[in-house]
Amino acid sequence: MKRYLQALSILALIIFLAACNSEGSASTGNGEKTVIEYWHVNAETQGGKTVTQLVEDFNQQSDTVEVVAKYNPDMYKGLMQNLQAEAAAGNSPAVVQVGWSFLNYFSDNFHYVSPQTVIDEHFPDDKTFLQDKFLPNVMDLAKNGDGEQVGIPYSLSSPVLYINRDLLREAGLDENGPKTWEEVKEFSEVIKEKTGKYGFYMQEPADNWATQALLESNGARFITDGKATFASDEGIEAYQLLRDMVVEDETALHIGWDQGIQSFIDGSVAMAYTTIAQRSNIQSNAQFDAAAVRSPGWEGKDVRLPAGGAMLSITAEEEDQQKAAWEFMRYLYSVESMAEWTKGTGYVPPRNDVAEAENGLKTFLEENEMMSAAIEQMDGVVPWASFPGDSGLEAEQLLLDLRDQILGGSISVEEGLKSTEEEINELLQ
Repeated sequence: MKRYLQALSILALIIFLAACNSEGSASTGNGEKTVIEYWHVNAETQGGKTVTQLVEDFNQQSDTVEVVAKYNPDMYKGLMQNLQAEAAAGNSPAVVQVGWSFLNYFSDNFHYVSPQTVIDEHFPDDKTFLQDKFLPNVMDLAKNGDGEQVGIPYSLSSPVLYINRDLLREAGLDENGPKTWEEVKEFSEVIKEKTGKYGFYMQEPADNWATQALLESNGARFITDGKATFASDEGIEAYQLLRDMVVEDETALHIGWDQGIQSFIDGSVAMAYTTIAQRSNIQSNAQFDAAAVRSPGWEGKDVRLPAGGAMLSITAEEEDQQKAAWEFMRYLYSVESMAEWTKGTGYVPPRNDVAEAENGLKTFLEENEMMSAAIEQMDGVVPWASFPGDSGLEAEQLLLDLRDQILGGSISVEEGLKSTEEEINELLQ
C-alpha cells in the first residue's frame, strides 16, 4: 500500500508539472514562449496606454511570443542612453523605438539587423510586406546616411498649433488662430493684455524637434553636409522671436513639456506648439473649445517641419529573438493595430492603406477634425536633423543646454547659437 501511495504521489507530481508546462502556448518545442523586450518612449500622456493594450492583445493571441514592454523616460535621448548602458553590459532588447534624430547615431553605435533580412530568412510569406505596405519615400526615412534600411517607420508626426478658441474669442482675436510666427507673437501680446493668461508655449522635451521647425521654416538649416549650420542670420532671427516672447514680453512659458501641456489643458496658456501625438491627451482632457491648426510659417517663406516620431528596429542578436521580434512587429503594423496606435496618440500612420480602410481609420478621420492639420501639412515634412558619428548624444545635449540658457535669459541668441554651432562642429570632426 505504501509503494502504491508513493506511485500515486509521483504520478500526481508528473501530472502537475505537465500542467504547469502546458500553460500558455508552445513555440520553441519545449512548451515555452520566446520572451522579448520592447523598449519605447511613450509616457501615459503620449500613447503609453495604447502601447500597453497592444502588447497585451498581442500576447493573448500569440502562441509563440511573449512581449515585455519597457518604458524609457527622457524620450529618445533617454532610450539611447539606456541602450548604451545595456550594450556595455552585454544585453539588449529585441525591438526598440529609435527617434529620427538618432537614426545615424544608432546605426553607427549599436548592433541591429535589417527587418528585411529577418523576413527573407524566416518568413517567406512576408517577403514583399514592406514594399507592398509602405511608400518608398516613407521607408527612406528609416535609412541611414549609407542608404541602409535600419528599421521601419512606426510613428510619423509633425508639430501643430493647439489653440484655446474660448481664450482667443475673449481676447477679440481670430478664433482660427495665427497663420505666421509673427502673428503668434502678436496674438500672445494681446492675450496677455486682455486675459492675463500666457499666450504661447513651445514644447520642451529632451530634443530640439520643435526648435528645428521654427528655425528651418525661416530659411535656416540645422545640418548641411554633415556640419551644424543653425547659427545663420535666419536661425538667429527665428530663435530671437521665441526668446523675446519668453524673456522680454513674458507672454510665453519656459517650462518642462508635461507642465507646459498641462498649462494649456487647464486654460493657463492659449496656444501650445507641440506634436500631433498629444492630440488624444488634449482632446480627452481640455474643458474648453480646443482645436489643432497647421504649424505657423514665416511671412513669405515655405514651412519646413521635421518628421517626428520613430522607427522600430530589431536589436535582438539570437535567431529565436529576431524571429519573435518580427512576429511582434508584424502585429504592430497590421491595419487594425496601426489604427489603434493613431487613435490612441495622433501619430499619422506610416502604412499606406490604413487611412482609407474600413477596419482602419476611415470613419475615425471623418469624425476627428484635430487630425486634419497634421495630415494636410505632410507635404512640408523634412527629415529630423540627425548628427552623424559618435557625438550625436553630446551634440543634442549641447542644444538642450543652449535652449535653457537662451530662454532663461543668461545668454544672447547670437552668441549662444554661434558658440554652440562651433562646439558641435568640433565634436563632429
